[in-house]
Amino acid sequence: MARILSLLRRLYLTVYNWAVFLGWSQVLFLAVKTLKDSGHEHVYNAVEKPLQLAQTAAVLEILHGLVGLVRSPITATLPQIGSRLYLTWVILYSVPEIQSHFLVTSLVISWSITESIRYSFFGMKEVLGFAPSWLLWLRYSTFLLLYPTGISSEVGLVYFALPYIKVCRRCIEFRTVLLLGSILKV
Repeated sequence: MARILSLLRRLYLTVYNWAVFLGWSQVLFLAVKTLKDSGHEHVYNAVEKPLQLAQTAAVLEILHGLVGLVRSPITATLPQIGSRLYLTWVILYSVPEIQSHFLVTSLVISWSITESIRYSFFGMKEVLGFAPSWLLWLRYSTFLLLYPTGISSEVGLVYFALPYIKVCRRCIEFRTVLLLGSILKV
């Protein structure tokens, strides 16, 4: 029985990691293509739905940690996923005035490269039992460039959204309540 459960765990995590990898790869492709074809002003509109789906799928990682599918501590996972969801839904989705800001492009590209590497790394580990050395190198080296660009884009977008949040705080609170209500119905 333990062997069957272990196999099911690996199968589930393999499918989960590769599915989310494909989602983030789509976000990266759309962001780069739109940046090249139309400019940074149109990147958010091009990636909005796949970005929301890929980022929201990370909520399952909290559940994975809670039920013991993975060894990730909830104390580290929860704040990271929470902050990403805050940026995705409360800032980007709820403040349309900043959706064309150039920092959205750097945020989306930083996130999508990081997550494409991370999910393919974990997908390889589940399929092969290890990740190739080049992928291990990418996983821990790209951090040096992508973490500063990602975090500075996050902080910058929150900063630039503050005047809109202040003016229309009730609008954002209402949209957030509607959003949470629609998520909970699913």
